[in-house]
Amino acid sequence: MTAPAPAREAGRAPATLVTVDLPDAARDALGAQLAQLPPPGGDVDWLLTRCLQIFAQLPTGLLQQLLDFGRHSDTPGVGHLRNAPLDPALPRTPGDGRPSPDKGTFVAEGVLLGLSALLGEPIGFTTEKNGQLVHDVVPVPEGARTQTNQGSSVFLNFHNDIVHDAGGHYDLASPDFLVLSCLRADHDGIAGTYYADARDICRALDPATLEVLRSPLFRMNAPGSYVRDVAGGAEVLSAPVPMISGPESSPEVSAAANGIRAQDTRARAALDRLQQACREVAHEVFLRPGEALLINNRKGLHARSPFTARYDGQDRWLQRTYVRRNQWPIRHRAVPGSRRLH
Repeated sequence: MTAPAPAREAGRAPATLVTVDLPDAARDALGAQLAQLPPPGGDVDWLLTRCLQIFAQLPTGLLQQLLDFGRHSDTPGVGHLRNAPLDPALPRTPGDGRPSPDKGTFVAEGVLLGLSALLGEPIGFTTEKNGQLVHDVVPVPEGARTQTNQGSSVFLNFHNDIVHDAGGHYDLASPDFLVLSCLRADHDGIAGTYYADARDICRALDPATLEVLRSPLFRMNAPGSYVRDVAGGAEVLSAPVPMISGPESSPEVSAAANGIRAQDTRARAALDRLQQACREVAHEVFLRPGEALLINNRKGLHARSPFTARYDGQDRWLQRTYVRRNQWPIRHRAVPGSRRLH
């Protein structure tokens, strides 16, 4: 699949992307405090509280802009934060997707967790990065052509991050938000991250296609990490579900990166049209160090363009969190004595 055309070329006004530029003074004040943080782990609740405390010192207008992003149903589905503090030095990009043992400061992790704490509660799933709160998203050779966060050489289709659930509805336990923070860009600076808002998608679709997408005619494959690590490579399909739900003014969209099985020819055609509509309306962001994306995982779908990974220690390096506004509905998934979830 080729990269999407930016929304401005599609002849329709997209839902607004929120851009937040931290003033230099605010960046430096945050950076000085975040540089004193311990590595993620240990007393996680203390760490999250401290990161929230640091970010709560932002100027009131900026702080409200970030909080409002997570508070309201009518806000944009994606936010772009720029001029965040950086670690003074970075080790080599991890080659296996695990945390780097050589990282001496944890400013980037503090930025990620501070932003996450403004949106809700960061969570970890045992089937994704072993339940870690902070995910290192890097190219991995054996995953280069997969529809996972290890990929690089193929277009990562428009999707939201879903979680396998034994009940067959993979959106139930999904994160409400993702935060993606850039530590290092790809060598050529061409890796684009895209976000297509469900409101824009629905406006781009004809009524007949939209009716099909609102019908339970689709089965989502479980996330690639679950299929790889738990199911031995076999598909694990959801119950038949719609891809779009909710009121017209605030629709929710669901799409699995690891594959969707349409149940009839109408559904297959509608699925193709959905991906086309995403390409037409998507925002495009080329993340650079000191930048982060706040992604509403229910209001829209995100994607990533291909890029060339060299596996030389200087490849693209993002960090990611999963965030829930409310963990009560998924309390049955809790790992006893841990903040992790099954």
